[in-house]
Amino acid sequence: MSRSVKKGPFVDKSLLEKISKMKETGSKKPIKTWSRRSMVLPDFVGITMMIHSGKKFQSVFITENMVGHKLGEFAATRSFRSHGAATKVSVAKT
Repeated sequence: MSRSVKKGPFVDKSLLEKISKMKETGSKKPIKTWSRRSMVLPDFVGITMMIHSGKKFQSVFITENMVGHKLGEFAATRSFRSHGAATKVSVAKT
């Protein structure tokens, strides 16, 4: 379910403060955030963010195509290793 148009997009206050400080100073240092639920605004374009995936931080460069999506969509929480790795090894030995 989407958020009400009247309320507007959700972005953590601390994240907005970090981005406004970054815009004022003009620094290019990545912003570290745990806020996966925050929505990407047009102000974020051109910024590199370090988004927490639950275990580590993943570096994501924000582009125009990402506007309107949530930050958590760009930092996967699960890593796929492959199907049947153990069976492939046992079949190869016989």
